[in-house]
Amino acid sequence: MIPWLNNNFKNFKPTAANALNATRHMNRIERKKLFSPDIEPMRTAEGRWFEAIIYEMFLEISQKSDRIKYLARKGADAPKNQKLAQLGQNGILYSKYGDIVIRGNGQDLAEFDLLLVTSNNEIGFAEVVTSPSDLKEFEQEVQYKKTLLGYLYDQKTVPFLLISSFDISNYSVVKRLAKAKENAIIFTSSCEQIKKLVKHYRPRILYTRPEKHNKLISATDLLFKKPFDYKRFHDQVKNQIFSRITNKAQEHHLPSTKFTDPLVKKVLYGALYPQAIKILCDIYGLFVKGKRIEFSDFAQHYSKAIIATDLPGYELIIYLRSRQKKEYLKMVQLKDGHFKYERPTPPKVGFFLWLESIQPNLGVRITSSILETFTVKNKNTK
Repeated sequence: MIPWLNNNFKNFKPTAANALNATRHMNRIERKKLFSPDIEPMRTAEGRWFEAIIYEMFLEISQKSDRIKYLARKGADAPKNQKLAQLGQNGILYSKYGDIVIRGNGQDLAEFDLLLVTSNNEIGFAEVVTSPSDLKEFEQEVQYKKTLLGYLYDQKTVPFLLISSFDISNYSVVKRLAKAKENAIIFTSSCEQIKKLVKHYRPRILYTRPEKHNKLISATDLLFKKPFDYKRFHDQVKNQIFSRITNKAQEHHLPSTKFTDPLVKKVLYGALYPQAIKILCDIYGLFVKGKRIEFSDFAQHYSKAIIATDLPGYELIIYLRSRQKKEYLKMVQLKDGHFKYERPTPPKVGFFLWLESIQPNLGVRITSSILETFTVKNKNTK
């Protein structure tokens, strides 16, 4: 499939029909923003639109080629009445917007712009980009998705398509991705060029629903070939880290998990007891919107502090449960060792449920060990 797309995709350009049909995957507000003079909301709507255009193109391309066996439904074609995120939920699901996601213990681990099956029965995926800013941490994200699909479907290689509305050939990350034989890098028409195709249809954008498509399947029908209990994988990694920190167990005494360890994106060590929170406030420092949180004021504003590290870099994170709003504040560590507020974790995501389920279990000694092991200054000196 990949060589065929590399050789033939230049012959496929978005048509006015593709562009118009893509709007069926957008709500009325998004369609209106598509031609807004306000740049930021327009670009956001444009990104959603272009992703839908590529999906509409692949609806056509898959009908013309036997290299694509199946294409996963998405957007307006996705099955309705999707399940809300919940603890213990593992597998492929659809979001309420029709996006394809893989969840682990209710948390969205990966989202796929396109998911398809090749004629060799390999699961492949696509990423659609409309801005150079989309390429930040892009390579790591693509590799994680390949690792995840490779494990779940027992594949040595995972076909990958990078489809862009602008020329990305000179970006170093793209050059590295292009070296892999299982990857295809595709540049199609710009959003400005596509808009010119539909300018005569404004302000009322029309579309036609596709006829029955014999290659469309639900992503949920792509059954995993290996067991996937994300909470168990997470806890195995957490236990390994605890054993290294506390020296209570030798690593070779723990069960081998080399195939599942790379699937874990973040380790949640636990919530802190009050005296451990005091160390966090007094020695390291927590800053929210420029103001330092003193330990004496902590309980007034926050009910819980959870310590975690992102993987694979082991960057420290603190999650603070707000008393004023139903949300967690994500705190990231700066080079001076302080923790600074980055963004909220809202209640409508599955990860929030996981954070809510964690109760205080970490005292002063183990909290100090985790902080000392992974704090920025100590990592830089090792």
